[in-house]
Amino acid sequence: MSLSFFLSKHHSLNIPVICVAAEAYEAWLSDQKDSVQARLKNANFAAKAGSCEIIYREDGQIDFIIAGVSSPLALYDVSGVVAFIQTALAAPIVSKASFTLVGLNDGDLDKAFLGWALGCYRYDEYRDFDTGLPQLVWNKAVNQKRVEAFAEAIFKLRNLVNRPANDLGPADLHEIAEIFATHHKASFKAVTGAKLEKEFPLVQMVGQGAANGREPRLVEFSWGKKTHPKLTLVGKGVCFDTGGLNLKTAAGIRYMKKDMGGAAHALGLAHLIMTLNLPVQLRVIIPIVENSVSGAAFRPGDVVRSRSGRTVENVDTDAEGRLILADALTYAAEDKPDLIIDFATLTGSARTALGQDIPACFTNDPVLEPLLREVTLAAEDALWPMPLHQNYRDLLKSDVADTTNHVGMPGDLIYSALFLEGFLGQDAPRWIHVDCFAFETQGRPGRPKGGKDTGLRGMFAVLEQLYGG
Repeated sequence: MSLSFFLSKHHSLNIPVICVAAEAYEAWLSDQKDSVQARLKNANFAAKAGSCEIIYREDGQIDFIIAGVSSPLALYDVSGVVAFIQTALAAPIVSKASFTLVGLNDGDLDKAFLGWALGCYRYDEYRDFDTGLPQLVWNKAVNQKRVEAFAEAIFKLRNLVNRPANDLGPADLHEIAEIFATHHKASFKAVTGAKLEKEFPLVQMVGQGAANGREPRLVEFSWGKKTHPKLTLVGKGVCFDTGGLNLKTAAGIRYMKKDMGGAAHALGLAHLIMTLNLPVQLRVIIPIVENSVSGAAFRPGDVVRSRSGRTVENVDTDAEGRLILADALTYAAEDKPDLIIDFATLTGSARTALGQDIPACFTNDPVLEPLLREVTLAAEDALWPMPLHQNYRDLLKSDVADTTNHVGMPGDLIYSALFLEGFLGQDAPRWIHVDCFAFETQGRPGRPKGGKDTGLRGMFAVLEQLYGG
């Protein structure tokens, strides 16, 4: 979807949205005319964050909307205003009016405008919506390029996760990544077929059960000046995960179109980096597969020699994501970047530990841990560092190979991170592993049911701390 809900000029019917925090409300109210005070007191309005009221003039026309906001402003406060407008106003008014935010400090405006954009997001590729989206007039104090970059990155991510697997198989994701790279003037290449089997045997193993144009592959693109620090992003691209021969339950398989959410996050973060010209030498690597059930599918007990040379015993075909990431991380580390970040919808135990909003993350650099926690909290997009507890590494031992890919519960989020760390090689680069959910199951203002960015904004804030703007 486009950002058509932002306007350079207001319509003839322009409705101010006055944003007031609870602690400033009484002082604001005392300056209003008697009729406004009476209306709000009768409504028991107290400017609680997320609350809104419409104030009408004597002729019955809308005078303004008052919206309670947090202090300091929270990202989704203004998303709630959009939800209120969509519910409280008739569709013809929404389509004919424009809206202007009033009462916010200049420093809050970027967040407010992004919150408005997120409140307007809806996935409309397969259905028509009867109502239009409320249109907000740009404020001159807003960093328009930055707001648009974040909105576009988040929309791209959500659209990818929301697209059904019949229209987003490995070849489709390959094509989307190539178009994306071309748009940003990045160099692109892909590895498929016999070359994939030779160079990325774990990617080949996971994807070998898929057919009819849904064969496995690995794609990558590069962007930036060679004089800048090397930053490599890796995204898990499992376009659909049946669980393989360790077939998932009906409930477990329902939303497995989202198992390429790691790839969607890598592409979303790459969009921010390239659009906002972060001074890095960017490389993005996405192993792409479908984990299917067929006579050619890989089996529990299969052993394959990885790109790193280490042999892996596959214990569980539903632990496929860490297999394709293992080869991709080995490949990423060969270039000796300053930092590798991988995103993956990897383990249920990460959700059990931290819920749906907060991705678990791991790093082999203890200096990064406080940065990951503090900077992402400040960005209202928390990542939470978890321990790479090395005493658990013995649990990954195999009787027939160098390592197994799966230990089981509890602690799978840690075991899987330790497994991945083992494929970074000697003198491993700095590395961050993000175990994200990439989905919203409840539906809230700015976060409708479906694909969701979890850790995208927070990680970009970390990168701006590390590499400057």
